[in-house]
Amino acid sequence: MTSVKRKHEIMVSLRTDSEIVLTRSFDAPRDLVFEAFTKPEHIRQWWGCDESELKVCEMDFREGGKWRHVIAMKGKGEFAFSGVYKEIIRPELLVYTSIFEMFPANVAVESVGFEENDGITTLTCTSKYPSRQVRDAVIASGMETGAAQSYDRLERLVQTFVK
Repeated sequence: MTSVKRKHEIMVSLRTDSEIVLTRSFDAPRDLVFEAFTKPEHIRQWWGCDESELKVCEMDFREGGKWRHVIAMKGKGEFAFSGVYKEIIRPELLVYTSIFEMFPANVAVESVGFEENDGITTLTCTSKYPSRQVRDAVIASGMETGAAQSYDRLERLVQTFVK
C-alpha cells in the first residue's frame, strides 16, 4: 500500500502544560472555511474521524448559544461532545467551551482562529484544558489522528465550494 502525502499537514504542539494547539492550512478563502466550520449542514460532512459518523449536530450559533455533537464509532459506541459559544467574530475567531460528556467536569476552552493569505486559510485551534493530566489524556486518546482525518475531510469539503 502506498501512502498519499497530504498537501497540508496538521501540526500539533503543546504550548503550555494545559494546552494543545492544532494548526492546519486549507486551499480556500477564509470565509468558506469559516462557513464550513460553523454551519450544521457542512459540519455533518467532516466532523469526526474516518471511522465515525456524526449522528447528532445541534447548534445555536450565537454567543451564549449551545452546541452538541454525537458521533458513532464503528464497534465502539456513541460519544457526545457539547459546549457553549463564548465569542464569535465572523470570519476570524470562534471561542467556545468543549465538553466530552463522558467526563463532564473536564471543560476545555477552544479558540479557533482563521487567517487568510493569498487564498490559503490557516486555522489555529488552541484547546485549554483544566490540567496537564486532562491534556495528556486527550493526547493519549488518539486525538491527533482523529483531528488530522477530520481536517482532511474539511479540506475535501471546502474544495467543493471553490470549484
